[in-house]
Amino acid sequence: MSKRTTLVLKDEVYVKLVSESMKRYGSGRNISKVVNELVEEEAKGKPDIMELIYSEKLAIMSEREFEQHRRELSARFEH
Repeated sequence: MSKRTTLVLKDEVYVKLVSESMKRYGSGRNISKVVNELVEEEAKGKPDIMELIYSEKLAIMSEREFEQHRRELSARFEH
């Protein structure tokens, strides 16, 4: 299933995409296809970011260690 969206591209990026579209498909009207292919190629073999975000993370620390870590983080944000 395809979704429509709008991308705001720098001029030089647009020119490169049109050029790539011409090479691959003989027309500059297939930019969406080129963008999809490039994004899919780049994403291959890389972990799914959402899986990383929502996966279970294990950390073992005592309550004292946790409080110390929390204090250090709070101090960093205050400066």
